[in-house]
Amino acid sequence: QVQLVESGGGLVQSGDSLRLSCAASGRTFSSVAMGWFRQAPGKEREFVAAVHWSLGFTYYSESVKGRFTISRDSAQKTVYLQMNSLKPEDTAVYYCASKTRGVISSNILAVGAQYDYWGQGTQVTVSS
Repeated sequence: QVQLVESGGGLVQSGDSLRLSCAASGRTFSSVAMGWFRQAPGKEREFVAAVHWSLGFTYYSESVKGRFTISRDSAQKTVYLQMNSLKPEDTAVYYCASKTRGVISSNILAVGAQYDYWGQGTQVTVSS
C-alpha cells in the first residue's frame, strides 16, 4: 500500500508564496509520475502540475505556468509545489497523486483518472 501525505498549506495574502510537500511512503511505492491537482468549492478538480519521476520533465496547466514550480526528491520520495504570486483564484484544496504505470504525456498527466494513489489534501487560501 502507498500513502501520500501533503503538507504546507495555509492562509496567505495575494502575491505571497507557499511551498507544498507530498511525502510518499509504503514498501511498494513505485511512481512513473507525480501530480498536483486542486479543487475549489463548487468546482471540479483540476490539474495543476506533474513531474516525470525518473526524468524530471515537468508539465503545468496554463493557469499556473510561470508562477508554480513542481519538483521532486526521488531519494526522499517527496514531490514539491512551489507556488509564487498567489492569487485568490488559487484558493482550493490541493491534492498530490501518484501514477504508477502507463504512458506519460502532457494530456495523460492532466487526467485525474490516470493516477492510482491520492493524498488527503491540504487547504490553500489566498485572501485579496
